[in-house]
Amino acid sequence: MYEKIYWGHEPFCSLLTAVPELYNRTVTINGVSKAYAMTGWRIGYCGGPKELIAAMATIQGQSTSNASSISQKAAAAALNGDQSCVARMNHAFKERRDFVVRGLNALPGLSCLPGAGSFYAFADVSRAMASLGCRDDGEFAELLLNEAGVAVVPGAGFGAPGHMRLSFACSLQTLEAALERMARLLATRMVAA
Repeated sequence: MYEKIYWGHEPFCSLLTAVPELYNRTVTINGVSKAYAMTGWRIGYCGGPKELIAAMATIQGQSTSNASSISQKAAAAALNGDQSCVARMNHAFKERRDFVVRGLNALPGLSCLPGAGSFYAFADVSRAMASLGCRDDGEFAELLLNEAGVAVVPGAGFGAPGHMRLSFACSLQTLEAALERMARLLATRMVAA
């Protein structure tokens, strides 16, 4: 899903590129929501062994409704059209990632490494949680939402308690305002804690 939103030093490598002998046992799943900013259109696709794909199509055809024809045509146009929009969006995401990582690392008790892809920052907030007396990252996320108006996702849901995920799939102005509100909250609350 994120192979086009990637800034790593090595070229993106899928499982089948790395281990081609797994071809007959691998299903590759993708969609247009991330790379083409078509979230909500619900268009995905997959490739793999014919028998497995046929079985998947049978199950899918009976268990979910179909995507609208307009969504299907739009997805085909995105996949087959000029890809320069993807490069521009990828560049903008990288700028936002760098901005958010710098901003998070400037906040007391937070630490964030730059990711090599996607449009999320994943920060360690364990020191801030301890300073604020938060029991877990869920309580920390609630504090940010209720007192700073910043929505984050607790890291525990991703198997990393003491962390938070912050999306940077929004404008730089929105991110700047969110980081400023977080800074004010942490400065006020951590002094009092």
